[in-house]
Amino acid sequence: MDDGLMRIGEIAAFFGVSVKAMRVYERMGILKPVKVDEKNNYRYYSAEQVTQLDALLELRELGFSLTEIRDLLCADGSKERYMELLAHKKAMWQDKAAHAQDRVNAVNEAIARLEASKPPVKLHELTEDERAELLGKMVCVDQGLHERIFARSLLSEALWL
Repeated sequence: MDDGLMRIGEIAAFFGVSVKAMRVYERMGILKPVKVDEKNNYRYYSAEQVTQLDALLELRELGFSLTEIRDLLCADGSKERYMELLAHKKAMWQDKAAHAQDRVNAVNEAIARLEASKPPVKLHELTEDERAELLGKMVCVDQGLHERIFARSLLSEALWL
């Protein structure tokens, strides 16, 4: 340490981030070192910047992009602005969670249909009437008895053409 400052490698190791990530944060203007040694180009960070890096990493965990973080940290930094952005991110995650739950429900429905389904039908093992009835269901022929019988006879004829 130099005058209470931490070198880039030290702060990176302390937070479990790479030096490369620290340099990206610097290039984006999110977290610039307070001092750069002109002789060896070492970068040094203050205790206040340790707090900023901690906030940056927490925001990353919450799903904020680096651009959003830069805009947030470089803005006025008011509590109201932070609350607004956090509320927006919360709503986004709730929306994603709802979509994920919809997909889970759809998978559960598919599993239930599969569990309740009958074994596959082998058409060559069915009688002519059974084939006609099955084809009638497939083409949604579900009307009165007379129409079903007529549809079966048409489908049966089609099967044997």
